[in-house]
Amino acid sequence: MADNPLLKDQLGPAAVRQLAARLQTAWPVFEQQGFINQACHQLESLELKARVSHIINTLAVFLPAGFCETARILDRVASDWPCDPERNWSSFTAWPLIDYVSVYGLDYPQRSFDLLEKMTSLFTAEFAIRPFLDRHFALTHQQLLHWTQHDSEHVRRLATEGIRPRLPWARQIKTLRDDPAAIWPIVEPLKADPSLYVRHSVANNLNDISKDHPQAVLTICRQWQQGSDEKTDWVMRHGLRTLVKSGHPEVYALLGFTEQPILKKADFRLADSVIKVGEKLSLTMAIETQDQARLVLDYRIGFVRANGKPGWKVFKWKNIDTQGGQTLTIQKSHAFMPLATRQYYPGRHQIECLINGRVVAKAAFFLELA
Repeated sequence: MADNPLLKDQLGPAAVRQLAARLQTAWPVFEQQGFINQACHQLESLELKARVSHIINTLAVFLPAGFCETARILDRVASDWPCDPERNWSSFTAWPLIDYVSVYGLDYPQRSFDLLEKMTSLFTAEFAIRPFLDRHFALTHQQLLHWTQHDSEHVRRLATEGIRPRLPWARQIKTLRDDPAAIWPIVEPLKADPSLYVRHSVANNLNDISKDHPQAVLTICRQWQQGSDEKTDWVMRHGLRTLVKSGHPEVYALLGFTEQPILKKADFRLADSVIKVGEKLSLTMAIETQDQARLVLDYRIGFVRANGKPGWKVFKWKNIDTQGGQTLTIQKSHAFMPLATRQYYPGRHQIECLINGRVVAKAAFFLELA
């Protein structure tokens, strides 16, 4: 447990004490000990997002009832917050403060935007901006457009991350999933952003949209290709990853891969026919194309599920260039390690090799429990 702490433990009693100390510094009459006692009560029995909500509810008890007065306190806290040049999420301490704004500042959108702009660098305000998109869409959208031109990479990232239609850990915004038109003006000016932090978010936005509107994403990427640079090319490669994995036929030529490669050989072998959970399975693929080609080689496994039917998952193998008439042999090992996110079931598992999204070879193996 000490080597692999749970994510929710980032918002434990230590974080509450840090939060209380910073609030008292910004507002000397803050009842520090009372807040700590109430915020820590049964905190460790809660999951991560429930901890955020619990701390927000406790903050509401100990901070002024008027949001404008509380906003001044939060502003001072943000001004004195220790800078984290690594910009990692190792400390979630500021999360409840930021999301407090989304709960109690909804009737004061412009004041809240000013706060979120300042506070997003402490953790991220991507979750806090979502209720404002629900309640004040036009006003919030205009603010996001303004933020795309901000000097801070944290704020520019907030613009694109906050409007993602499938943002993880957040309530999905159905109108954006149904129609992504409002997203394009946000991501367009950020597609070649100098910050990789921001470009990651743009790529994730494209990937989100591609799951509901693949043709719209392909169309925008074709437009971006005109005069694109390395940064935009990187965004497109990463933003189209789901379409690549799902074998969408139009995506390969767009990314510079051979549209319809002619295969003379596609021999696929497994080193073992039976393995146990905790072991690795070695894969070997021998490929020969008729002509020179650029290929995407992936594989997918049909994991046995509780109902006995396969649940398919695609895994990246390698992007390769071939010379016509020459055999290229590629090897890979896949580890069947115990994971909290996957339940293994014993039985016959199928595995398929994909080249540019097309199944070209198959094999099977039996998985046994350790």
